[in-house]
Amino acid sequence: MSGKRQFTPLEKKIIHELQQDLPVVRRPFAAVAERVGISESELLEKVREFVADDIIRRFGATLRHQRSGFDANAMVVWEVEVERAEEVGNILASFREVSHCYQRPAMENWPYRLFTMIHGSSPEVCREIAQRMADAVGVEKYDLLFTQEELKKTTMAYFGESENEPGN
Repeated sequence: MSGKRQFTPLEKKIIHELQQDLPVVRRPFAAVAERVGISESELLEKVREFVADDIIRRFGATLRHQRSGFDANAMVVWEVEVERAEEVGNILASFREVSHCYQRPAMENWPYRLFTMIHGSSPEVCREIAQRMADAVGVEKYDLLFTQEELKKTTMAYFGESENEPGN
């Protein structure tokens, strides 16, 4: 896509709605489409267009672990060779206790390249989960970074309600 894109009022409304939490229903995009006033297939076609044009890069999920019944969570950082990172990451991501799994470059003073967020009923349960994961992938060097305080989780908002009105 070249140049600055001009969004139509409908596109602004779609983007605004997609910035909100998706409803926890069997077909969340159908519910969003209904709020926008278009069909589910029209919404999904527009989402595909936004992805192709790099306007939408991903959909993310936020787990508020305390509200979900988990009393502990930890970011487990894994020291893994770059050649094994994808293989190990796929296995770690398959654990049901993992809500996030991603790779970052290792640094000189930070040898960890894989990160998994795990959730459990206690710190000890989180340690047990991490050990099971380590055994499954054959990785000995890892550490758990327990959450001390949950900070406000927000999403960037690009179009407000007033910008969705006709003529804006």
